[in-house]
Amino acid sequence: MRFAFVFFTVVGMRLVELWLAKRHERYVKALGAKEVGARHYPWIVLMHVLFLLSLAVEALRKGARPSRRWPLLFPLFLAVEGLRVWTILSLGRFWNTKILIVPNRPVVKKGPYRWIRHPNYAVVVLEIALLPLLFQARLTAVVFSFLNALLLFVRIKTEERALAALTDYQEAFRARPRFWPSISRRLTPF
Repeated sequence: MRFAFVFFTVVGMRLVELWLAKRHERYVKALGAKEVGARHYPWIVLMHVLFLLSLAVEALRKGARPSRRWPLLFPLFLAVEGLRVWTILSLGRFWNTKILIVPNRPVVKKGPYRWIRHPNYAVVVLEIALLPLLFQARLTAVVFSFLNALLLFVRIKTEERALAALTDYQEAFRARPRFWPSISRRLTPF
């Protein structure tokens, strides 16, 4: 029961995100956005679909029982999903699942972007590890964390190169780490 609720909630969220991304795509393309990374995008979509299928198969094969670490993992998972929402809201109509860049437009530097360059990718990394672990699907967590790392390597390189060429990205994010806020720097609230 818990598995079905969490699984279908996540699937529902992804479907809403795809709808939102399509809507945002029309908006930014009207502003002259350029798409980069179109060749690797279908691989990312395929990986995410296979991730959800693998999670369902492995978890159901094991009885879809929550992990003994549920009390620790589930609140962490909810925090990660909160970061996802904060990231989407911070980018507003410029958030997308594709790499769509409006030339000469300043990059967004608010919300989680004040501290890291890629909060959305940090969310994906954490989600691909946490969601399977909630339901004892360790193999799914390991395999798809590896596949995601390979795809993110290509995607981030492509995205950062395009952002540097078309926007103020290098200047704005020179001192920000990619995924995890620096502990040595003093962080200021919003």
